[in-house]
Amino acid sequence: MLVLRPITHNDFDALKRIAVESGHGFTSLPVDDELLASKIERSVASFAKAVKSPADEGYLFVLEDTSQGKIVGTTAVEAAVGMSTPLYHYHLGKTVHHSRTLNVYNTVDILTMCNDYTGCSEICTLFLRESHRQGFAGRFLSRIRFSFISQHRERFSDTIIAEMRGVSDEQGNSPFWRWLQEHFFSIEFPQADYLVGLGDKVFICELMPKYPIYANLLSPDAQAVIGQVHEKTKPALRLLQNEGFEHRGYVDLFDAGPTVEAKLDNIRTVRESFSGEVEIVDTLPRNTRPMAVSNCLLEEFKATFSDQIYLCTAEEKIQMTAEVAKAINVTSGDMVNAFAL
Repeated sequence: MLVLRPITHNDFDALKRIAVESGHGFTSLPVDDELLASKIERSVASFAKAVKSPADEGYLFVLEDTSQGKIVGTTAVEAAVGMSTPLYHYHLGKTVHHSRTLNVYNTVDILTMCNDYTGCSEICTLFLRESHRQGFAGRFLSRIRFSFISQHRERFSDTIIAEMRGVSDEQGNSPFWRWLQEHFFSIEFPQADYLVGLGDKVFICELMPKYPIYANLLSPDAQAVIGQVHEKTKPALRLLQNEGFEHRGYVDLFDAGPTVEAKLDNIRTVRESFSGEVEIVDTLPRNTRPMAVSNCLLEEFKATFSDQIYLCTAEEKIQMTAEVAKAINVTSGDMVNAFAL
């Protein structure tokens, strides 16, 4: 069974393997022992911290295949981005050049650097090892974060964002960055990406153009990828769009990948989740559909998914087998949260 839980110090080796497998563009998990260890330490401290409002906490989870005793995936939530280190985006807007005398009217796209998402919560660091990418595992890993956020609302913003990986080639080179590099920088995209992952963003302020960029002055290749996602990221974007996330013109500074956003109460998983008491049963009705279920704890949070779960909405109970109940550490009468996958 696949069980999601908060990361612990004992998961360092597994997290490093995931960081290596994730490859270029996965800035939230650079292959750096000190940084990975600090991410684990920060997450453990965040779960243990008494919180009344979101600040600089980060909640990192791992997905464990309990039958193999192996970590097969990870996902995370940042409580409030940009609070200690600025979070930069380009916003794609428009400006009009109009001359009535010459009968000229031109609308031009412009990119303006901003920090508009400061204080928002961010879902991030989702990675599932290739051996477990079939079935509902990826969908579960993405959506369960919304269930966790909704159960602990005091720890998060009511605006949730997700930065989507932009277009790059197999070597990690971005057409958008290539133009920036030619005119403003002298480092390759993977190096810039790596520095951001380490939290070193000083060079952004030092070298990024301070004024809005006219998009039509960029190379054709750079213009073509503004707001576009990497081929491997398209399924993740579709899933978030189905949850109610929208792109409002904000893109990444380096690869121009889109950032999407949604209000917490408008997210499909939050709207369709059901809370009820656990009822452990030996048999369930036929034709049950796969459901995700989690306990309502914080440091001991656990979640899984199975077709051995059934919602009894009229009785406000959630039936499940003893195996499912054991996986998320609950007994009859405990409150749990569930939603259909």
